[in-house]
Amino acid sequence: MKDYKTENIRNIVLMGHGGSGKTSLGEAMLFNSGAATRMGTVNDGTTVSDFDEEEIRRHISLMTALLPVEWAGHKLNVLDTPGYTDFAGEVKGAVRVADCALITLDSVAGVEVGTELAWSYAEERKTPRIAVIAKMDRENANFQSALDSLSQSFSANFVPLQLPIGSQADFEGVVDLVTLKARRGAKGEVGEVPAALKDQVEEARLKLMEAAAEGDDELIMKYLDGQELDEEEIKRGFKIVVAKGGVVPILCCAGTGNVGVAALMDALVTFAPSPLDLPAAKAQNPATQAEEEVAPRQDAPLAALVFNTTADPYVGKLTYFRVYGGLLSSDSRVFNANKGQEERIGQIYVMRGKEQIPAASVKPGDIGAVAKLANTGTGDTVCDKAHPLLLDPPTYPATLTTVAVEPKTKADSAKLGPTLTRLCEEDPTLHWRQEPSTRQTILEGMGDSHLDVAMRRAATKFGVEILTSTPRVPYRETITREATSTYRHKKQTGGAGQFAEVAMTIAPNERNQGYEFSWDVFGGAISGSFQTSIEKGIKSVMESGVVAGYPVVDVKCSVIDGKEHPVDSKPIAFEIAGREAFKQCFQEAGPVMLEPIMTIKISIPERYSGDVMNDLNTKRGRVLGIDQQAAKTIVTAHVPLAEVQKYAADLRSITQGRGVYSMELDHYEEVPSYIASGVIEKARQEREEAKE
Repeated sequence: MKDYKTENIRNIVLMGHGGSGKTSLGEAMLFNSGAATRMGTVNDGTTVSDFDEEEIRRHISLMTALLPVEWAGHKLNVLDTPGYTDFAGEVKGAVRVADCALITLDSVAGVEVGTELAWSYAEERKTPRIAVIAKMDRENANFQSALDSLSQSFSANFVPLQLPIGSQADFEGVVDLVTLKARRGAKGEVGEVPAALKDQVEEARLKLMEAAAEGDDELIMKYLDGQELDEEEIKRGFKIVVAKGGVVPILCCAGTGNVGVAALMDALVTFAPSPLDLPAAKAQNPATQAEEEVAPRQDAPLAALVFNTTADPYVGKLTYFRVYGGLLSSDSRVFNANKGQEERIGQIYVMRGKEQIPAASVKPGDIGAVAKLANTGTGDTVCDKAHPLLLDPPTYPATLTTVAVEPKTKADSAKLGPTLTRLCEEDPTLHWRQEPSTRQTILEGMGDSHLDVAMRRAATKFGVEILTSTPRVPYRETITREATSTYRHKKQTGGAGQFAEVAMTIAPNERNQGYEFSWDVFGGAISGSFQTSIEKGIKSVMESGVVAGYPVVDVKCSVIDGKEHPVDSKPIAFEIAGREAFKQCFQEAGPVMLEPIMTIKISIPERYSGDVMNDLNTKRGRVLGIDQQAAKTIVTAHVPLAEVQKYAADLRSITQGRGVYSMELDHYEEVPSYIASGVIEKARQEREEAKE
């Protein structure tokens, strides 16, 4: 692949609702550039960007794919992202390294849930946006209706750069409002503007000229003097306002028919900002703690951000990065500023889907990949050891859905941890942990489909089949009153016997104050040397629980008396006596179950707020507050975890996918008796089954 200067690079993230035509558009761009000899289709599983087995099976994008498109002396690094909300982490990583967001809309559906999410991700980073109304050859396609839906949904200045020629089956091309020429057919052949569109074109051209004038003081003065801007002035002014986010250009095309795509590519070359058109990236120098600007020049200190990691079955781990400053070369050494470790860079590649094109180096503003880095993961910055720099990593949404996982066969038990770790390296929106209170391995993700894809990847990529189930709720056990009990342990078999007697009192402790132990034995009834053994017995019960097998919390325990035998009293005897005395006390001290209460924040369109709050009431939720944030209603509530383990699916159903939420543990509360009895009974049945 040819070497491109930084000013001739365009980093474009292709984003939008699932099925809005992103992958087909990327495929047409590759075909037009000559990188592909034929256009693949999503349904046939033959597109360059959807190369993963799961993507082909499901007919949707699951991972970000890099599609470098060479066009008109420029390189368009197109990052084709998933549209399904479960894979938002992939989109977030791509937005972090893009200089422009190309947001696709279905010409029939207009703005959809995925469009709103894509817009919000671009808005978070103030990324310049261009909207493309795709699938213009669909039945019922309507350019104006889709454009109106944009204006109604988002507060931005939408300015068409093109108007469609025809629609639906008659869609044959676009009118370029800058050059005032028609671009027809798959090759974008230049011709005259149809007479029927001249009035419409004139009106749209005036709006375009007005927007372009605002990009430059000289142009605005000329425009206010009543003079028309020429083609070059429009291009110059409009590119400036696009980079500043002052306008959102509107394009249109039909990706599968490859109509309007060549004109779209020309527009991206002309109006999408290059890395030089945007403010320099900011980085922190960990050595001086000072903030520095990273200039997109080859002679600047090296700073490259890792934004994606994938597991390739042939070359191992592939690390995708964007260079912000300096030059990253093959066969060199770099410093990972996050981990404080050096890495050896082997052969650098330019990726085209799964195709690896060797490259000698990657210039500032460009994107590349390297295999087999030992310590570098997504979000890390690689730089020069002599000049360490830290770029801000991508920000990922909090996980929403959890499952308990276990290997399908005992032979895979040892592989489970390493496999989950590799899955989480590849996808930062996956997290796994051991839950000690339930003794389960927990995997967290963005939704059921997200976790299902992870399980299939574990089987196909790493050869480990994993079973999933709903996690047990991490309840706790505690007491409500004081109790005293005595337990005598006496065991006499052939040879040495065992004897120990322990009397203890337990009482409730303040919530979250944990366990307290005191030794209140007077007169030497029990030797102090047995204190450790008794406490060991107590702690073993607290770990495994008394009434339902959950950890015991917030108790004060005092050993007040006991007896010992000069020959038969041993540490093991007092450990057993301490354990059983604690169990007896606990059962007499009004034992109760505690459950985790989550603080949940739900962002929804206002029209759904009543339905969401009614649903929270059925889940034993308590609404704490309702706030307004732009066009969204923010509902904050306390809800028991047991009621919201599958809330991602519930909220999606209630709000037609337009609701998002975050959730974190707030505190523990006593479980209502009617629910606690069911939990205790279920635990009893599980114990009996385990014995059998």
